[in-house]
Amino acid sequence: MQHHARGMRSRLFTALSIAALAFASLVAATPAARADSPGSGTPWVVSVGDSYISGEAGRWAGNTNKSASGIDALGATAYNDNAANTAETIARCHRSHSAEIGIGGSVSSLNLACSGARTSTFTNSSGNFKPGLDFYNSGGQQGQALMLQNFAANHNVTMVALSIGGNDFEFGTIMQECVTDFLTSFGWSPSYCKNGSTVANAMSAGTVASNTGKIATAMQNIRTAMRNAGYSDNAWTLLVQNYPSPLPASGGMRYSQSGYTRQNTGGCGLWDADVDYAANTLLPTINGAVANAASQSGLSNVRTLDVSSLFAGRRLCENTVGLLEEKGLSSWTQSGAADASEWVNQIRTVSTANSDYFVQESLHPNYWGQLALRSCVRQAYNQGAPKSGSCSRSGTGLLNGEPVVALR
Repeated sequence: MQHHARGMRSRLFTALSIAALAFASLVAATPAARADSPGSGTPWVVSVGDSYISGEAGRWAGNTNKSASGIDALGATAYNDNAANTAETIARCHRSHSAEIGIGGSVSSLNLACSGARTSTFTNSSGNFKPGLDFYNSGGQQGQALMLQNFAANHNVTMVALSIGGNDFEFGTIMQECVTDFLTSFGWSPSYCKNGSTVANAMSAGTVASNTGKIATAMQNIRTAMRNAGYSDNAWTLLVQNYPSPLPASGGMRYSQSGYTRQNTGGCGLWDADVDYAANTLLPTINGAVANAASQSGLSNVRTLDVSSLFAGRRLCENTVGLLEEKGLSSWTQSGAADASEWVNQIRTVSTANSDYFVQESLHPNYWGQLALRSCVRQAYNQGAPKSGSCSRSGTGLLNGEPVVALR
């Protein structure tokens, strides 16, 4: 099934519509209330935040321009999180079954994150509810802090994992503009999104300071939720996760910026200058805001998980990996597929309308990426004594079905 834009740049422009980088998923069907109380009973870990922790794109194991069945690891129910596994609890939160919070063992998990979420609750232009890290409560809809509070009151929540801030910085909008500029300008006179007003506003000192404050407030709201549920601050841990790099710098791209191949084949249509800006300025600024927010929040029980370099060597369009067909593979289940494939989903366009792909899955960790992140979270959980660290690939092959990574 062909899903990339084709033809003239002007025609591609009219088709382009990358969903805001939801940086993924909401109330995984809340388990039935237990008699557990804070500090006793089965330990639970809970994820809150945006698409980079909800499991967005977790259905797909690698990328291909051939039949989607070759990379379909989870099937059509990948994002169904209600009790019957028949639908999403909140539409388009995309809490996938491969989401990183499912660390297993003797630890139960709940995914409250939602693709597209910001620090504060809102409804997007498509009419989809996006719960933030607040106590919103109206018409049966709740913010994630309130959801956490209600759940923690009857369950033994020992760790809350958080990813938030990317959408406050309009990362998805910026990437949309980058691809639009690539598809509608030419090599002899390129338009760069890094020079646009959206980037200028997002990277201004005022916006960075404002968003840092919003992220810090989100962390404080999580603390308030846990206190309201009956927890002392030393009874649980907040694991703050930053964002992994989805694209290599320009020198590591396997498709030339000349012509249409970079988007039509690779699904990574950005000019070299914008690729480098994203890798060297945009993402580090966002991750810096997350780190500073953790310090400003005043929480004493914070641990940090640095995953910024986790996908190095496995990033979208990186010259060390490829599409399934470029590596002589027909299925994600074949031996070596995890090492030969990309761990980040291709940038999609509205031509996905009649396919199984979603535009909002663009640039998110796919099945392999989610499982790598899951291993990182499990190691950070550290058998109930959470610790900080930086996570990176540490070998090839799979360990218990997951890519081999190490927390240091």
